[in-house]
Amino acid sequence: MILNIHALQLDSVWEDKAANFGKVRAQLGASRPAAGSLIVLPEMFGTGFSCAVDLTAECEGGETEVFLKSLAAEHQSCVLGGVVTRGNDGKARNQALAVSPDGHVLARYTKMRPFSLGGEADVHVRGGTPVLFEYGGFKISPLVCYDLRFPELARDAVKMGAEVLVYMAAWPVKRFQHWITLLQARAIENQAYVVGVNRTGADPQFSYNGRSLVVDPHGVIIADAGEREHAITTQIEHEVISGWRAQFPGLRDAGLI
Repeated sequence: MILNIHALQLDSVWEDKAANFGKVRAQLGASRPAAGSLIVLPEMFGTGFSCAVDLTAECEGGETEVFLKSLAAEHQSCVLGGVVTRGNDGKARNQALAVSPDGHVLARYTKMRPFSLGGEADVHVRGGTPVLFEYGGFKISPLVCYDLRFPELARDAVKMGAEVLVYMAAWPVKRFQHWITLLQARAIENQAYVVGVNRTGADPQFSYNGRSLVVDPHGVIIADAGEREHAITTQIEHEVISGWRAQFPGLRDAGLI
């Protein structure tokens, strides 16, 4: 089984959902994904990494969710994008939302480690557990940005059966080397594909240099978006995961599979 990964490296306009929806549509128009792809957008792509929840947060089924569903239907692909959702308790959550080509929500993951250094922990409630969804023959776990620094979250996802770990992010340029190293580490230690989709450009607080990556289960970078705003496409192969896990017993020795 082969799955096409289509990663959008976006320079999000600060707190302007309409402008960012337009940017996403333009990128997908310029580089159309094949039907059946997994399209991945950065963390909070619609607003940038803003803590102004009065502007960012939506109820479930809000405008960002509607937009992601429209993309999935138009491109007949699974779309995984960042959204801030306000729960029944009125509190905001930084989430990764996966929607299928027929408009169903496949997964709604809440970021488990809000970024306290950036003030996020003051406005977003942390999630409780990883989630898993299946698409194109792969078991996929979405995670968000700062989660990358906590290897136990990826481990828990692998215990659930994850074969692909997807990190959507707004990861600042001053720590970009951490981003690259940690994505490779998560791939190596979990014998999994890792997809990291970061934004580029700048907002009032941080600057970003993209470097969206796809890393294979051996830790080899197989796609690198560089620093400019654009979309990249690559393929992942299920046989690479299953073959390496069967050949090298790391996960078995850890009691994970």
